[in-house]
Amino acid sequence: MTKKNIIKEFEFLSKKLGFKVIYGKGSFNGDSCSIVNNKYIVLNKNKPIEQKIKRFAQILSQQNLTKQDLAPNLLELVNQEKLDI
Repeated sequence: MTKKNIIKEFEFLSKKLGFKVIYGKGSFNGDSCSIVNNKYIVLNKNKPIEQKIKRFAQILSQQNLTKQDLAPNLLELVNQEKLDI
């Protein structure tokens, strides 16, 4: 799976979990937040794709994914972040 496809799959999963994914510019790495019952994942669009993948994996590793059907390589990325916490 290409890195662009991994990003697309993480975006799709995030939306299924109720997050709105936003890409912006600035001096930040990215994270998740909730504002008035809305959940967001905000990523810096100027960061390398590898860093975006890592941030998605870090954020999603904190979610309950037991009912989600994840591709093995995505599951591996998320589980690796669980180990690093």
